[in-house]
Amino acid sequence: MDIREEQLDGVSIVVPVGRIDINTAPEAEAAIMPKFDEARGVVVDFAELTYISSAGLRILLKAAKRSKASGVPLAFSNMAPPVLEVFEVSGFARLFSIYGDRAAAVASIPAA
Repeated sequence: MDIREEQLDGVSIVVPVGRIDINTAPEAEAAIMPKFDEARGVVVDFAELTYISSAGLRILLKAAKRSKASGVPLAFSNMAPPVLEVFEVSGFARLFSIYGDRAAAVASIPAA
């Protein structure tokens, strides 16, 4: 897995590429969690994610808890159908703000 990081108007955008599984979940966590201390919002763009395991879901649940505790919004975008299906089957789709594209996810983050 590779992770690209971008900034747009104070919003941190994290783009995981490939798979988030038991082996790569720590790398994803290390990329996502510090953003809650640095940005006014965090968007995880799943456009290039091909697979997510329960270890990956656990990291995202931790991110949601951090988002709530810090008051820094978290949004997801661009989920491929297989990844979205994992979120729907696991019930995680109800827990997160999921948008069809990055622009909508960034727009959902309130201005500073």
